[in-house]
Amino acid sequence: MHERKAIMFIRNRNDIEGIQWGNGTSHRMLTDKDGLGFTVAHTVVNAGSESRLQYRRHLEACYCISGRGSVTSADGSDHHVIEPGYIYALDKHDAHILKANANEDLHLVSVFNPPLTGEERHQLSADGFSQY
Repeated sequence: MHERKAIMFIRNRNDIEGIQWGNGTSHRMLTDKDGLGFTVAHTVVNAGSESRLQYRRHLEACYCISGRGSVTSADGSDHHVIEPGYIYALDKHDAHILKANANEDLHLVSVFNPPLTGEERHQLSADGFSQY
């Protein structure tokens, strides 16, 4: 009988170049090339920023690890405060507005399915929802 050896890899956020996505940075810790079927990113949303976002090809869940802000549906009917310990999930490719409070950056662990290639960039504008 052959014993299977565990195979794993370790990454440190400081060893990954952060990608500027418009109103912050995204350190894509796991991407499509890792073959796990999902992406994990450490997302920083700049203090005082407002981002109009929508993911038409990916489902996303974000877990807040520090900072405070809010997420609001595109039509304004659904508004939630985001603070450490809260998670929000965009399970229907929801257009949304993500805000970070004025006095501190918002740090999120973002999970995407299917996975990102790692090269995606937002094109933020006041008149529409950035997507990829």
